[in-house]
Amino acid sequence: MPPLAPPPAEIAAPRPSLAESHRSVAVDGGFWRRLAAFSGPGYLVAVGYMDPGNWATDIAGGSAFGYTLLSVILLSNGLAVVLQALAARLGIAAGLDLAQACRAQYPRSVSVALFVLAQGAIVACDLAEVLGTAIGLQLLFGLPLIGGVVLTGLDVFLILALQHRGFRRLEAFVVALMAIIALCFVWELVAARPDMAGILAGLVPQRAVVADPAMLYVAIGIVGATVMPHNLYLHSSIVQTRSFAQTPAGRRDAIALAAIDGTLALTLALFVNAAILILAAAAFHRAGRTDVAEIADAYRLLSPLLGAGAASLVFAVALLASGQNSTVTGTLAGQIVAEGFLDWRLAPWVQRLATRGLAIVPAAVVVAAAGGAGATRLLVLSQVVLSFQLPFAVVPLVQFTGRAGLMRGHQAPRWLGALAWGIAAVLIALNLKLLVDFVT
Repeated sequence: MPPLAPPPAEIAAPRPSLAESHRSVAVDGGFWRRLAAFSGPGYLVAVGYMDPGNWATDIAGGSAFGYTLLSVILLSNGLAVVLQALAARLGIAAGLDLAQACRAQYPRSVSVALFVLAQGAIVACDLAEVLGTAIGLQLLFGLPLIGGVVLTGLDVFLILALQHRGFRRLEAFVVALMAIIALCFVWELVAARPDMAGILAGLVPQRAVVADPAMLYVAIGIVGATVMPHNLYLHSSIVQTRSFAQTPAGRRDAIALAAIDGTLALTLALFVNAAILILAAAAFHRAGRTDVAEIADAYRLLSPLLGAGAASLVFAVALLASGQNSTVTGTLAGQIVAEGFLDWRLAPWVQRLATRGLAIVPAAVVVAAAGGAGATRLLVLSQVVLSFQLPFAVVPLVQFTGRAGLMRGHQAPRWLGALAWGIAAVLIALNLKLLVDFVT
């Protein structure tokens, strides 16, 4: 990345993204009351860590390799906690989301290139959400995949209706669906009776993850599905929906509260992510069905393999809730990226419908051409695409949060900055290794 420069005066204080919700949630009172008021943004971010793209990669990883890739899920979640804490710190301390900071700090050519990459990441993420919702509708109600894909366009109006009633209502809707997903997987794991010794062994990193190209491909897909670039833009913006004291002490307190909110929310996401892989390992890998990579196949096989008639139904309910939830954050992130990089101020429904359309069109084409098999392959590929684009969001984030002037004295401590640069290096190295494997 080019060296940072002082932002031009005309964009030093840009209009806030999601202006209709900016500083709309009061944060006051004692510690527990302030923490309750600050709880919410982390859960909107955590949605992206349990979206249908995770399902595709976790099912493929669990059925093919058993519990081995649990260590990748655990590592990815740790990386996510650090990076999301930095994103929240940027939004609180600098008063800028990541897109606005890129526009302010980099030359226009670099900013435009980063916008294209960010928009590509959002399209890849939206593909997973659209396809996941469509597959859930097909499994539960028999709706043709292409009909489900088109129907997801109506999600835009659901989001607008919820946000019109206040940002807290939108957060409550997301948390309620997350609770449904978590309860569904608690039931599934009880029915699956996984091997606890295998789970504990899977949490320990193994050399085979890097040495085996097939395993590495799925592992990087898991990283891409877990640490998602659009979530960094999203988190740095939605923490600004909180109306905290605009003083050094107020910002310091808000940074701490945001870190707690994010860590708790991502712990729930870790459970769901791990549960999907554990379920696939216990149900499919243990039965010798190492070829299960399709969500529809997993749905059909769960009940007979587990001997529980409701297993497939519960699985489909959780998938539909996951896809529906993910559309909320995907469309919000699309608006934040467009407003931050380009200062577009379109009507919210126009912006969100355009974001959804960019995902619906390619998803409809793939489903029409290749059916369900193509849809699931596209789900896994979308997560690998996200992983490739991740460094272009992570490097600016780490760079910005280490700058004292931009962060108004709340820059990341040296140890945190060093850890974040290490995370960026690991992500870039994994991506290069995957690229070499593709070429050779």
